[in-house]
Amino acid sequence: MAESEYDKDQLRILRNAFKAFDLEGTGWIDHSDVSAILEILGQKLEPPAVKALIKEVDKGTTNKLNFEQFCKLGARFIEVEEDVGALQAELKEAFRVYDKEGKGYLTVATLRGILHELDDKISSQDLDSIIEEIDADGSGTVDFDEFMQVMTG
Repeated sequence: MAESEYDKDQLRILRNAFKAFDLEGTGWIDHSDVSAILEILGQKLEPPAVKALIKEVDKGTTNKLNFEQFCKLGARFIEVEEDVGALQAELKEAFRVYDKEGKGYLTVATLRGILHELDDKISSQDLDSIIEEIDADGSGTVDFDEFMQVMTG
C-alpha cells in the first residue's frame, strides 16, 4: 500500500510513531519495538498476536520493519476523527429516532437507555453522574445540543 492510500492524519500519526523508535533514522524499526508502538497507539496486544501481525507484513528474516510495512501493520489501529459535520448529521438522525414524538428533546430516562445500550457495563452511579451533569437544570429532558455533548464527550 502506498503512502497516498492512507488518510493524511493517519499517516502523520504512523510517521511520528515510527520516528520515535527509528532514533538513528535508518528507516527501519526492530520487531521488538512493535508491541510498544502499538501500545502507544492504544492497542495492548499479547505477544502471539503481535508476532502474527508482523508475520503478515514482513516475510523477510531481518527482524526489522520499514515504514511501508509498519503502515500496513499499524494503520488498522489508527482511527481518524470523523468529519464534524458528518458526525453531527449522524447524531441528529439518532436524536430524531429517539425523539419519536418530535418534541425536540429526550427524557433523561430515554438518554439513560441509550447510554446503557452503548455500554451495558456502565454502572447506575456513572449513569446518574452523566445525566446529572447534562441535565444540570433538573428539567428531566435533554435537547439536541445536550445530547451532542453527551455523545461526543
